[in-house]
Amino acid sequence: MCPGRTFVQAGFFYGLLSSGRGDLVREARFRMATEQSPRGDAAPDQGARDADNPRDSQIATFGADKPLKLDAGVSLSPFQIAYTTYGTLNADKSNAIMVCHALTGDQYVAQVHPVTRKNGWWETLIGPGKPIDPARYFVICPNVIGGCMGSSGPASTNPKTGKPWGLEFPVVTIRDMVRAQAMLLDQLGIDTLFAVVGGSMGGMQVLQWAASYPERVFAAVPIACATRHSAQNIAFHEVGRQAIMADPEWRGGRYNLEGTNPRRGLAVARMGAHITYLSDAALHRKFGRKFQDRENPTFSFDADFEVESYLRHQGITFVERFDANSYLYLTRAMDYFDLAADAGGTLANAFKGTPTRFCVISFTSDWLFPTSESRATVHALNAASARVSFAEIVTDKGHDAFLLDEPEMFGIVRGFLEGASRARGLTAKK
Repeated sequence: MCPGRTFVQAGFFYGLLSSGRGDLVREARFRMATEQSPRGDAAPDQGARDADNPRDSQIATFGADKPLKLDAGVSLSPFQIAYTTYGTLNADKSNAIMVCHALTGDQYVAQVHPVTRKNGWWETLIGPGKPIDPARYFVICPNVIGGCMGSSGPASTNPKTGKPWGLEFPVVTIRDMVRAQAMLLDQLGIDTLFAVVGGSMGGMQVLQWAASYPERVFAAVPIACATRHSAQNIAFHEVGRQAIMADPEWRGGRYNLEGTNPRRGLAVARMGAHITYLSDAALHRKFGRKFQDRENPTFSFDADFEVESYLRHQGITFVERFDANSYLYLTRAMDYFDLAADAGGTLANAFKGTPTRFCVISFTSDWLFPTSESRATVHALNAASARVSFAEIVTDKGHDAFLLDEPEMFGIVRGFLEGASRARGLTAKK
């Protein structure tokens, strides 16, 4: 779990978010899994260790001689990046694909997650016989700076104090994340990427890669994203941040030091955000107005409806693997993202003269990053004379469609990468 450390009030929290009478067994299991003695009587839990030494992951460290210069005007040093790789780098190092994760993702893109024990979050796209096949490509997926699964962030240890960074960690941007990833590539001895692929916040990183390091990116696949965060999206993020900071266990961001954890606030933030990842049609198809384990309303504030139970479950499971302060930092990074502002106010200038070829993908039911945002990106790329293809996929699955079983998306990504492979001179394995 991403650093949670101590959950003294887990039972009370779960009582607030319990989904009804049918969940007593799950509640008991949850209590046993999360209730711990105060920090003074307990060793650091696995979440604390994962923040610095994640399981089933590689770590790249950067010493004082290689500081990460941040947009905030300060440098981060020393720091580290946790990452996973799949496949084999070819002799001329021309088959590397960088996969960038979304807000609540991490580096475990195509393997079992060490905390949740669930399959990788993008195994629909990456794996044997999939569009991104490790038998052909060398896949790299780093945990972003500011994250909580091994890359330096507010949950990790400040080397100067030996204590968790908390809010003393500097605020980071999408561009800072990409700078750190470029330093990772340097350490791996990879000059150029065959492709960068990502959705949502991962798609923002893809676009930032193309803007910051066009000479290092042969092909880019930004999915379900935009070149800047809208006022509506900033507003949703602010509600989530305020939910976390209003939790008395947040303790001004010092909960890791004080033996508490703002689990309730983080769960509510997740519940609110998760609604934006879905569509009205998907919610209606999956839940409608069906009751949860009952035929009639209870005339109480229990989780009468299935959709309520679903959201509460999403909140509960999320806090087991994510750090509240990381949520603050990463949502703020997305809010600050604005490629046009970084290019003198004209988006096309961000891609001027780029040699990168692009495949931009959106979904009809995505109201978090609607197709109009992707079209604006395509228009800017056209104005910059970039090679760009665009696809809008018809689906009712909402923003999360990029993570789900969408055969049309798989076909588009496969076809685009095949064409780019031929242009790059990559030969398919027999």
